[in-house]
Amino acid sequence: MISAVQGDEKGSGSVSYALTETEHGHVWGVCAEVEGLFAECRRGTYELFGWVPERSGVFGWVGSRVWLVPEDEACDAWLLEDAESPGQRVGADSLVLTGLDDYEGPPEGYRGRVRVHDGHRWLGSCREFTRIMSPEQIPAPMVLRGLAPSDRLRAALAKGTRRALDLEEAALEIRDGRGELLTDRLLWATVSAWRPSSCAADLIDLELDGGSFAPVPEYARPIWERWLAGPPAVVNTWAGLDTRRRGAWHDLVRERACRRSHRGRSAGHAYELDGRYITDEPALYLALGEAVNGPGGYFGGCLAALDDCLRGTFGYTAPATLLWRDAATAREHLSHALTPEGQPYDLFTAVLETLAEGGMDVTLA
Repeated sequence: MISAVQGDEKGSGSVSYALTETEHGHVWGVCAEVEGLFAECRRGTYELFGWVPERSGVFGWVGSRVWLVPEDEACDAWLLEDAESPGQRVGADSLVLTGLDDYEGPPEGYRGRVRVHDGHRWLGSCREFTRIMSPEQIPAPMVLRGLAPSDRLRAALAKGTRRALDLEEAALEIRDGRGELLTDRLLWATVSAWRPSSCAADLIDLELDGGSFAPVPEYARPIWERWLAGPPAVVNTWAGLDTRRRGAWHDLVRERACRRSHRGRSAGHAYELDGRYITDEPALYLALGEAVNGPGGYFGGCLAALDDCLRGTFGYTAPATLLWRDAATAREHLSHALTPEGQPYDLFTAVLETLAEGGMDVTLA
């Protein structure tokens, strides 16, 4: 069972959405409700024949980043994101994996032998595989309910031609209950229908073609609902989440941080990191972010991003000190990682080295 997100007691206002033209920043309209923001994403399916497990329990959610590594090195390893498996069928020698293919995927026609790992341990190998795309489905439209349209949008709707209803690239800007910009979602905004809204006489329900929008995965909905109420007021609000949802939490932390200015601190500042819950990679960067920038704070999401933060404008000025409490937890869970190609490395040590190179003097406790 997934533990619930720890809540904060706080008041919240209304979430607001603005559909904004990306080229010139013109706002097409604003509303307080969007339908179709969350949906199950279209997934690819791999059947791995002659599956030989290297660990038991490849069942359910397998990992946020699962790598398929050709044993003959005929091509590079490729990534299957947010991978799941119904397990190995009784009496069959194959394993089924579903997930989101990266932009490359396997070379066309390649069916060779592969080994599979989740970034930390080898899961198994197969003699060959087949890749099956899920059936094409007509995506549900996105509906902006109770939209207050701009004069420019009213003119486009009145004209009603195909060209007028193609609003081109737009961003759906999402503000939380405190009025702060949380994130945005890019889409190609093509109006498919509109009607008067039941919310008020001067408002409309605007329907956009869903084929040009990547919905937020359903499993992330509770995370978004928590953040839409406002940022957390205490650290470790994410601690009760599993790895998959910690990743979704970090996605919002990163997106929010990249849209905000950060208050810099003078050199010599002393930071303290609560390491009790660092049992996976998302937790590592969530805890680092909160150590430097407080509840809901961001300070990298991979080694390269951490290096950027140490040299950028993310609330840190070198040199500084960091007291890392309960460091043994991170050492236990992060010292044995795998590169995409399956080469072992120590993520815990790599993070310490990156911090040291960025002027952060770390004391482990």
